[in-house]
Amino acid sequence: VQLQACGGGLVQPGGSLRLSCAASGITFGSYDMGWYRQAPGKQRELVALITAGDTISYKDSVKGRFTISRDNAKKTIYLQMNSLKPEDTAVYYCNAQLSWDSSKTYWGQGTLVTVSS
Repeated sequence: VQLQACGGGLVQPGGSLRLSCAASGITFGSYDMGWYRQAPGKQRELVALITAGDTISYKDSVKGRFTISRDNAKKTIYLQMNSLKPEDTAVYYCNAQLSWDSSKTYWGQGTLVTVSS
């Protein structure tokens, strides 16, 4: 199983980035897919989740600014991040979890997002 995340970088406050995560080795449509982030010295936290049934949820602090989506044909999820703030700075990880078996969970390698002027 591989989850390949990309799209991170350095952006000024108020800017935008789009993260992508391409999956291989899993039956993609059966997996809940999520974006997590981990800032220095902090615990990893869930940012956005899209289930196998396309139910979407967000961390409160990113609602209205971030949008998660999935393309089952391309086995890829996306995170469109707008109006970025310095507090969004973190390593962002994608996660795949089988919708009916939480023991089947996989992580991508992470992509760094830095929001700074």
